[in-house]
Amino acid sequence: MTQTKAKIHGGKILANALVRQGVEIAFGVPGESFLPLLDGLVDHADRLRFITCRQEGGASYMAEAYAKLSNKPGVVMVTRGPGAANALIGIHTAFQDSTPMILLIGQVGTDMVGREAFQEMDYRKVYSECAKWVGSIDRADRIDEYVSHAFHLAQSGRKGPVVLALPEDVLYQLAEEKPLPAAHIVEAGLDQSLFAEAMFAFTQAKQPMVVAGGGGWNQFACAQLIEWAERESIPVATSFRSQDIVDNLRPCFAGDLGIAANPLLTQRVQAADVLLVIGERLGEMTTAGYSLFSVPEASTKIIHVLPSGDELGRVYRPAFAINSSMTNFCKALKPIKMLDQYDRMQMQQAHAEYLGFTKPTQIHGDLQLSEIVASLPQYIPRDSIITNGAGNFATWAHRFYPYGPFKTQLAPANGSMGYGLPAAIAAKLVDPNKTVIAFCGDGDFMMNCQELATALRYQAQPIILIINNGMYGTIRMHQEREFTTRISGTELTNPDFIKFAESFSMPGYRVSKTKEFAAAMQSALKSKSGAIIELVINPEAITPSKKLSELGQIKK
Repeated sequence: MTQTKAKIHGGKILANALVRQGVEIAFGVPGESFLPLLDGLVDHADRLRFITCRQEGGASYMAEAYAKLSNKPGVVMVTRGPGAANALIGIHTAFQDSTPMILLIGQVGTDMVGREAFQEMDYRKVYSECAKWVGSIDRADRIDEYVSHAFHLAQSGRKGPVVLALPEDVLYQLAEEKPLPAAHIVEAGLDQSLFAEAMFAFTQAKQPMVVAGGGGWNQFACAQLIEWAERESIPVATSFRSQDIVDNLRPCFAGDLGIAANPLLTQRVQAADVLLVIGERLGEMTTAGYSLFSVPEASTKIIHVLPSGDELGRVYRPAFAINSSMTNFCKALKPIKMLDQYDRMQMQQAHAEYLGFTKPTQIHGDLQLSEIVASLPQYIPRDSIITNGAGNFATWAHRFYPYGPFKTQLAPANGSMGYGLPAAIAAKLVDPNKTVIAFCGDGDFMMNCQELATALRYQAQPIILIINNGMYGTIRMHQEREFTTRISGTELTNPDFIKFAESFSMPGYRVSKTKEFAAAMQSALKSKSGAIIELVINPEAITPSKKLSELGQIKK
């Protein structure tokens, strides 16, 4: 006689399923639409931490950053309607960064769907452009099935976010659990015949080059690529905001392709007769608006390696399209040897060009930001994590800071403002003992500054560098270039950042001259509660090489 299992409510079934998937931390803002799930989490308080955030946008950023650092799907829980709308920004970031995430959204009851009930949204329509799949769990006895599907899909192929809607009545329903083990991590294999053909072409090149980037990398794949590249003297560039795939001080590192890339690197990539692109989609930012190569077929022979076959040939038609995970591809590189005609000095030359490009430049004003950024390695370990959001200020970090080994850079490839602080908090939650620095603009910081309360609550306070020029600098730059002196909407009024820091039990320091930074940084590093260092920069210092007032003249 079959023994009947005890029935429990859907919220407990869902919480149990998340624990079985290995979820150790989830981020969110509580809402009445998923109260049973919150109740289910109580039973797992010793195994699954729910980090209560102050806004769903900050919560989704934290989950995305956590996923990048942990190689596990980031989980975020939000309420219906407004909560779901706020969380979308982090899901878009995860989609463009190929980061695995699970977004759990409360929903109106199944008996009300389609009536535009209170805070009702059609999540399939809302998230259709930035999620791998959007599902709605409409029966409590299918919760385990849906969770398993979501975790499999988020971690397969080109990784990304999955959305599950949770109708309120379903979470209250009683049902029998149907436990399933953790999802398999499915990786695309490697066609050995195609690999051999592509790499034969690569070994015959006189000016070969590697571009590595995108999401889905791990420590093993990075190490395999670096070991092979340095043995064979191949220069490796990284894509936009993927600089930590290769430690920037390694001999094979040639620099990063992105906003204001080193012109010598751009020339080197364009001159390559065979270009091996691993993990990078060759999107707009990495290709300088698709101008780096002609579309759809580049004059350069491209070997394109991506974990999802759907992306191959989407913009550029490669000479060799290889559907493989980065792990499987980089592992197979070990026996590949360059032919004798290859000039092995190219790697050293490329790295020297990178080092030359990172030498500090002089800008207008008393605070030389490039000197400050270039000095950071004097104070912090190589495995320190540097985070940033979006804005002209990030250019200094990307150009003048030599990123360390894998998982030392957290930055949004979708150019989303407000990311740096939540990402830094997530990094401190993952490893409280690691040095974490959030590199923020004043406008960028204020978009999620409320999450300092989250940092204080969980004792996860990073060091925050706020580059304060009193404006939305990127947009102001574009205004000056396109509509000289006709300025609208870009000036900012900021709080006293020192008092703001102190209100969250953090020390604050204001630096208006380069020579003042050293003392402030040394004090910040001694603090056990993080710190804010406000770097007051002259508005004229709009880029590392241009004054704001010069931009309109350049266009003329």
